[in-house]
Amino acid sequence: MNKIKSNTTWENFKNIIALIAFILFTIIIWLLISIKKKQGYSLFIEFSNAYGIKAGTSVTMRGINIGYIKNIKINLHSVLVLVNIKSNKILIPKNSIIETNQTGLFNDTVIDIIPLEQIDEYEIKKIDIFNANCLASKLLCNGHYVKGARGLNYDDLVRAATRISQRFDDPRFFSLFYIFLQNSIEISDEMILITIDIANITSLLYYSLNNFLLKNI
Repeated sequence: MNKIKSNTTWENFKNIIALIAFILFTIIIWLLISIKKKQGYSLFIEFSNAYGIKAGTSVTMRGINIGYIKNIKINLHSVLVLVNIKSNKILIPKNSIIETNQTGLFNDTVIDIIPLEQIDEYEIKKIDIFNANCLASKLLCNGHYVKGARGLNYDDLVRAATRISQRFDDPRFFSLFYIFLQNSIEISDEMILITIDIANITSLLYYSLNNFLLKNI
């Protein structure tokens, strides 16, 4: 009898331990998911060139810092960037321009996200970016893959200014410019002469018509 009672107690004890372990496991999973959501979510952005970006480069939307570059991978024909968005409350429409821009006195490069579409707030409330149903929405979801482009780059402006200065140093440019200027002056002189002739003809017509009317009225 004591043996049966002992076995029953042991079984109950094991069930209690299993229940406690299950509850602890559930709490740990819930905490991990909550922490992950508070830490934000990730996006993969592909660029044809790094354009000066690096790990830690800021990601902005509407002029506000919303995240940073976590990691960069160089492929044969492109650069793949892993971006961390600070909060899952920051929602980005799929219809957005994602480009690299240089800002500030030191030409710091940032990834700038420019939304091109406004999404209804009621529709946003129903979307969880960590849920598979998010893929069918108008928002970028956790782990989404998008392509970026090159935006404002001061290197391009420097190259353009250099090319323009080189054109001014080219004697052929001045020769063409002189010919263009000379032709413009000649055309202007001809236009002046034509205008004077038209004015003279108009004056003659006016006097002839005036004399005709005076004689016949």
